[in-house]
Amino acid sequence: ELPENWTDTRETLLEGMLFSLKYMGMTLVEQPKGEELSAAAVKRIVATAKASGKKLQKVTLKVSPRGIVLNDSSTNELIENISIYRISYCTADKTHDKVFAYIAQNQLNENLECHAFLCTKRKMVSA
Repeated sequence: ELPENWTDTRETLLEGMLFSLKYMGMTLVEQPKGEELSAAAVKRIVATAKASGKKLQKVTLKVSPRGIVLNDSSTNELIENISIYRISYCTADKTHDKVFAYIAQNQLNENLECHAFLCTKRKMVSA
């Protein structure tokens, strides 16, 4: 739960903020940023997730000045640790108001990937 003044606490910003989300999926993108680009990517991810009919993976996303750390909620297993320098864009999707997405460069193959997450509340998306 986010307190109204959560940005006022310096420790939170330095240590990182934890969010419990559902991972929707990933798609490759051509450009490192852009609203239309990310909106189209999110649309593809949402369509694929719906078509698969599978339950979405519950994850814990930790955002800090170092980057994003992604863990599986049930096993606490590390899924990915993305350096802040590899993240080129973040967005709260306009069409899907509970979807948060970011674009990052894959460390192994340099591909640009858009990852999308489903949040429980709109407030969480903007945070």
